[in-house]
Formats: sequence, structure tokens, C-alpha cells
Amino acid sequence: MFDVSAVRAARERISGRVHTTPLLSASRLGRRVGVQLFLKCENLQKTGSFKARGALNKVSRLDASSRDRGVVTFSAGNHAQSLAWAAAAAGVRAVVVMPTGASVAKVEASRSYGAEVVLHGANGMEALSHARELEREHGLAFVHPFDDELVAAGQGTTALELLEQVDDLDVIVVPIGGGGLIAGMLVAVKAINPKIRVYGVEPTGAASMRVSLDSGRAEQLDVVNTIADGLAAPMAGELTFAVVQRYVDDVVLVTDGAIADAVRELLLSAKLLAEPAGATATAAVLTKAIPLRDGDRVAAVVSGGNVDIAKLTKTIA
Repeated sequence: MFDVSAVRAARERISGRVHTTPLLSASRLGRRVGVQLFLKCENLQKTGSFKARGALNKVSRLDASSRDRGVVTFSAGNHAQSLAWAAAAAGVRAVVVMPTGASVAKVEASRSYGAEVVLHGANGMEALSHARELEREHGLAFVHPFDDELVAAGQGTTALELLEQVDDLDVIVVPIGGGGLIAGMLVAVKAINPKIRVYGVEPTGAASMRVSLDSGRAEQLDVVNTIADGLAAPMAGELTFAVVQRYVDDVVLVTDGAIADAVRELLLSAKLLAEPAGATATAAVLTKAIPLRDGDRVAAVVSGGNVDIAKLTKTIA
């Protein structure tokens, strides 16, 4: 059973090896929509995103055989960087398969952390298929970016910190790619304080979890198209879908335009550099895509800050 005990165990395992990221008040932004807004700054996490938590938790639990063989994954970028970093710290070989159109900055960062980067396929599904081929051909241990209990439990440690940093929260807003972050956070939040409303947010062009909730099963998308490459997972995970279906208050959608506006507002108003995926939860608050009551105490997770400078300039222009 994937529950809060797994998240607490993950926290003990990774404590002192990842940052306790700050929770900042964003009064100026919150006033626009009549709430008290707080930002959980995972853009300031090691490797630039919350993904470091899950990757480190997973690598720390590899058996000796897996460590000797090495690990492989697929990723648009943030999980690739985090697994590369966690594997290097453990002296484990890491191979990451990224789509050919992946962010150049994220590709180079993954290499700088020590990963062997393989560029393959036009999308996440093709990258996933190739990663599975490498797993079979070379005996590598596959580390899923989100549909894995140890990975999701590591991501859920974000919630344990958040609940210690601020009292009396009414709402937590979490971006969704494949669902690892929100699944880990949900099992923690709903066990500790089930009265807190938790909303997931996806881009309209990568709404795998919303589609899955509507159909009643974990779905795969034929096409993904969003500026938030960190949320461009082509499917919802089986594990993550089951958790989200059970616990989430709702999953809402925001446009790329709203995400771009949020990137700009976080930079200018909150002085935080966020990639589009990292600004998506804030976009949902600013556009009132989620139901908000006057005076609500709301925390939005700023999930990552790994930006391509050229793309950032275009996004905020």
C-alpha cells in the first residue's frame, strides 16, 4: 500500500541530501484573486526541480545488482538531470533517453551531471520505447520518471515540508505531468489534514490525467503540445492515476498563454525564475481555474526552474 508511511520513510532516507526549499509569501499576486498565496519553491531544489527527491529515494534503494548494471530512464529533462545527479552520487551508471526536441539546456545539464544522454524519438512515447530497449539489451535497471512508488514517495516529501512551513492551509495546487508529484503529495496531505483541498493542474495540450479521470482509467495521449515540457508526459501512470482518482479534489486545465503569463508574473512580482511547468500551478491560481474562496490560504508548488534562456525570452515577451 502506497501511503504516508512511504513518504515519511523517503524523507528519512533523503534528509540532508536535498534542500528544504523555502516557502515564500506572494502577497501581491494573491491579492489579485483575493487569497493569501504562498509559493513552495522547488525551482530552488537541487538540479532545479522537485525531481531530485524521487530520484534520490529510488537510487538509494537499488539492490547491489542494479547498482552494478546501472540505470536507464526516459525524460523530457528534469527527471533526466535528477537521476543523473542521484546516480553519480551513488557511483551508478545512468543512461537517459530524451526526445530529439528536448531542451538543449536540459540535455547539457544531464550530461554535466554525468549521464549518458541518448536523443531518440519525436516524443515521450518513442523515448520510452527506446529506453525499454536499452534496458533489455544492456541489463540496465529501468527507473520510471513518475509511475514508481519510491519515486512518488520521494516527491511527496515536498508536502511534509510544506505542512510544517505554514499553518492552516486551505488549498494546495500542484502541477501534473505523469502524476508522481501530486500522487506523493496527496497521500501525505490527505493523511495529515484531509480538510485541505488539493487541486492538480495540467496544460490543455497535455491533459493525460484529466482525460484519464474522465474515462475512468489511465490513458495515453496521441499528441502532446505545450510550452510546459516538464509536464508533457504522454500518459498518466497506473499508480499515480489510482492515487489521484482516490484523493484529488479536482484536476483543472490552463492554457499555454496563462502559463506564459505566470512565468512572467513570478519573475517580475515574486522575483522567482520558473520554467513553464513550474509556473503552471500559479497560472491556475491567477486565472481562478480552481475554485477559490475569499481569504483562502493557498500554496502553489513552483515545481522547477530549468529554463532555456532563448525560450524564456520568447515566453515573457
